[in-house]
Amino acid sequence: MQELSRDGRISNLELAERVGLSPSACLRRVQELERAGIITGYRAVLDREQMGHGFVTYIGVGLGEHTKEAQLAFERAMQAAPEVVECHNITGTIEYLLRVECADLPSYKRFHTDILGTSPYVTGITTYVVMGSPKDMRA
Repeated sequence: MQELSRDGRISNLELAERVGLSPSACLRRVQELERAGIITGYRAVLDREQMGHGFVTYIGVGLGEHTKEAQLAFERAMQAAPEVVECHNITGTIEYLLRVECADLPSYKRFHTDILGTSPYVTGITTYVVMGSPKDMRA
């Protein structure tokens, strides 16, 4: 699983060599992991900066109401916002942690004002700008 996490495009033959199995045994194990739902898919890792999304922030969001309706409304708004690449409902002093990717500071300001600023349930926003990512294991 570690080898596949590092390189999902590795050939079965190369994977078998790296983990010390025969190619047929390796293929059976990978197929079983897929059937069991442990491997849920394969994806390309994109260079966000090359795509014009180099301004990355994490945003803590507090809601003024702690109702199911407020949560669902906020989550729908985040689903519709292309800048939001991750939305996590968390425990603690705030309700949500977002990962937002924009082209630059002015485009982030538009998101902050036009999306977060217009949500009737949002009462607190704390933004953390990513200055570098020396380790990022997300695929």
